[in-house]
Amino acid sequence: MDSRNADLLKDIDPLELGQRIRALRVAKAWTQTDLAGGDISVGYVSRIESGQRRPNAAVLEDLASRLGVPADHLLRGVSAREFDEIKLTLDFAELSLESGESIEAEVQAREALERARRTSQDELAFRARFLVARALEGQGNLDDAIIELEPLVAGKTGGVLRIKSAIALCRCFRESGDLNKAIEVGERVLDQLAGTLLDASDEAVQMAVTLAAAYYERGDAGQAVRTCRKAVTKAETLTSPTARASAYWNASIMEAEQGSVSDAVPLAERALALLSEGQDSRNLARLRTQLGMMQLRLDPPDVSEAQHNLEQAAQELEWSSAGSVDKARNELALARAHFFEGNIEKACEMSAFVHLTVREQAPIIAADAKTLEGQAAAQDGRADEAGAAYREAVLILTGIGADRGAAQLWFELAGLLEDIGDFDASRDAYRSAAASAGLRTRPSIRVRSDAR
Repeated sequence: MDSRNADLLKDIDPLELGQRIRALRVAKAWTQTDLAGGDISVGYVSRIESGQRRPNAAVLEDLASRLGVPADHLLRGVSAREFDEIKLTLDFAELSLESGESIEAEVQAREALERARRTSQDELAFRARFLVARALEGQGNLDDAIIELEPLVAGKTGGVLRIKSAIALCRCFRESGDLNKAIEVGERVLDQLAGTLLDASDEAVQMAVTLAAAYYERGDAGQAVRTCRKAVTKAETLTSPTARASAYWNASIMEAEQGSVSDAVPLAERALALLSEGQDSRNLARLRTQLGMMQLRLDPPDVSEAQHNLEQAAQELEWSSAGSVDKARNELALARAHFFEGNIEKACEMSAFVHLTVREQAPIIAADAKTLEGQAAAQDGRADEAGAAYREAVLILTGIGADRGAAQLWFELAGLLEDIGDFDASRDAYRSAAASAGLRTRPSIRVRSDAR
């Protein structure tokens, strides 16, 4: 028996091994006496099948020979060759995903999933299902990705891959606008990790900052900042650049959203330098996009540097595992950069494309794109087209839930509608901004005129 199989024999659950031996024996319509032969007692076979005894290498080889299968089939449920083939298919799926070939990645992951399930390879099946979900997310099919991810997160197996599944699930809920579910997943998984060895992993830090982003989107700025600061503190104790980059990245977002853009940019640049040391092309591109967006919000905007980062991010997104939402966010930021530099036609063309691309998947981005389209039209003196674009943005926002992103866009739309003289629509937009931010009017108290 080779060393790999010898190690597997030491580590395998005796009950799992016994069940495989029994299944093959029953498939041959043999009794335990038939399997025992003249070299092994019937009682020993019975104890092996019930998981009460772990056979040594010689006995396992003998049983495998009688059953007509390689010993590694009993240890893995498949032959070494088939196990390696399934694993290789998953490696190819992951490579396709990281190269931006989401459809091809899904095909490969589903093929591996089918073979892993058929041969009872639970660990490989778990990884395959995770890659299927990531591929669906990359295609913008967030609901289908959520359906695949939920069972992976609900169980207690999977180790680090389970945390990665939870990060993806939290992100998908957040991107689809279901912030309460995103927060529920993040809180539950972090509670489960507390006090375990995995609590000091890169993935635990990434889970925390993903949760912080969901808090912030929901308007819980204080909780978001506290969660992010804890993640930064934890990340500083780790040697991994990925964990530290994730923490700095999200801290920079918090600073920017609170108006401290000049403080946010150095944090984002620090995160970018750390991520550049690794191989995570998708997150590197997303961070470049975020940095470019921040540079456009500086006073005055650093249009040239922002455009450089956004164009580089666009190239990286093309051959990464990024989905259509990431690409649309980058495209919209580039459109805004063109608007700032006076290229109105290009800004209008790109924002219109973004609107058409993600209206169903990411309505806030679509509404933002329509708003920029209106600004470009207004800048070009086409007031009627600007008004039509703003009203289309209002229509999109009306159909989505209340969160911080929606509140910010409602507020910006209110000012733009006011600029073109549509005061009724402007007033309604201000009210919607307040409602999305969680503000409510207090009930009025009518005072009787004859009160003493």
